[in-house]
Amino acid sequence: MSRHFDVDCELSYQLAGPADFLFQLHALDGMDQRVLSESLEVEPAVRVHVYEDPAVGHRFARLSAGEGSLRLQYRARVERRPVPLDLGAAEMAITELPDEVLHNLMPTRYCESDLLSHAAIKLFGELPRGAMRVQAICDWLHDNVDYQLGSSTATTTACDVFRNRAGVCRDFAHLGVTFCRALNIPARLVVGYAVFDEPPPDFHAVFEAYLGGRWMMFDPTRMSPVDDLVRIAMGRDAKDVAFATIFGPATMTAMRPDVSPVPAAG
Repeated sequence: MSRHFDVDCELSYQLAGPADFLFQLHALDGMDQRVLSESLEVEPAVRVHVYEDPAVGHRFARLSAGEGSLRLQYRARVERRPVPLDLGAAEMAITELPDEVLHNLMPTRYCESDLLSHAAIKLFGELPRGAMRVQAICDWLHDNVDYQLGSSTATTTACDVFRNRAGVCRDFAHLGVTFCRALNIPARLVVGYAVFDEPPPDFHAVFEAYLGGRWMMFDPTRMSPVDDLVRIAMGRDAKDVAFATIFGPATMTAMRPDVSPVPAAG
C-alpha cells in the first residue's frame, strides 16, 4: 500500500570566504519510492548542478558561493511503496551474489568488519542464517547500545561504538552493517528523512542487508518505522552519504530536515 510524504528541508550557512558545496538532499527517485514533485531554492541565487549516481541512483547538488550567508530549501512530495519485511528471507552464498553487491561485503573506514569478525561470530554465528539473524543483530544493538546525543563524533567507527556502547543513529547503523559483513551478509548504510515523535534536528541513518535477492531495511534504534523513511542515499558507510560536503570556510547556522505524512484523501 502506498503512502505520500511531504519533505521540507532547510539548511543555512555563514561563509567567511568562497566555498564549494556538495549536497545530498534530493529524495531518491526509484526503488520503493517515487518523487511526485520537488523544488530546490537557493539564496542568494547561484548556479546549481544536479547529477545522478549511475550505479545507485541518488542525486548530488553542486554549487559554489561567496562570502556571506547561504540558504537552501528543498521541498518534495514522495510516494512510498514499501515491501513488507520478510523474516523468512535467506542469506545468499557468495557465489550467488550479484557483482554490484560484492563491495558491500568489504571492511570500510567506519565499518571495520575484519576487526569485529570474532565478536560477530561469537554473538551471532550460531544463530539460524537469514533475516532472523539480522533481526537478532538489531535486537542486540537496541538492548546493548545506548542512544546518546554527543557520545560520538564524525570520526567514530563501529569499533568505537562496540567498545563505548553508546552512539546516535549512524553509529547504530554502522555497527549493524559491520556485524552483517563480518557474517558474509552484504550490508550498506541508508540515510533519509524520517518521521519522529520527538524529531531530533538531523537526518536519520538505518541500514540494509541483502537477503533473498533484495535489499531489506532495518533500524536498530527503533526511533521511526522504516516504512516511513524517505530515502536520500545509500552507501558503504557515512562517507558515501553525507548530506553536505564543504570545501571552504563555511559554518552551519540552521538545519531543519522535516518530513510529514500526507493525510489520505477522503
